[in-house]
Amino acid sequence: MTDVFENYLSSTGGLSAEEINFSAQFFKPTFLKKGVFFIHEDESCLHIGFIASGAVKAYAIDKEGNENITCFKFENEFVTSFPEFVAQEKSRRSIRTVEDSIIYKITYPDYQYLLSKVTSWNGVIKSVMEQEYNQKERYLLNYNNKSAVDKYRQVLSSEPMLVQRIATQDLASYLGITQRSLTRAKGQIYKSNIL
Repeated sequence: MTDVFENYLSSTGGLSAEEINFSAQFFKPTFLKKGVFFIHEDESCLHIGFIASGAVKAYAIDKEGNENITCFKFENEFVTSFPEFVAQEKSRRSIRTVEDSIIYKITYPDYQYLLSKVTSWNGVIKSVMEQEYNQKERYLLNYNNKSAVDKYRQVLSSEPMLVQRIATQDLASYLGITQRSLTRAKGQIYKSNIL
């Protein structure tokens, strides 16, 4: 188990060193090349993953066959389709790597067993769920009903990692604009910064 995962669990303050050691055995490292699915839409949601390195995008496919990206996750974040994982249902979205990634994953039966043995995990999961909620709330506040230029300005100021690590077409999908609109917005901001 990598130090990254153990350090993250330590930082939550909810687990003792013994609990972290015990928990580590249930999370299996998986190396996923860029473009590989962690979870596939319409398939059973079997794992929760912790991203030790790399990044993923979560999205659903619309009627026209376009990806509608709802979020990105990076190092030190948990990733799954939580409602479907907990209910053991088919996922309503796909989660796919956008960089080569190392993800430590735990199966549903191991997750249930871990919760029964280490009740402190309930606090960790509660914290993860709150982060998920806050991320969605920020997304709605920052990117809903705004111009392409305002959306790109918001990304530059509050989520610069997306500009550095995410492909233009994926960033455009996340912002709910076309790739062309995003390119124009970048140009406008660049031009106004030069003048």
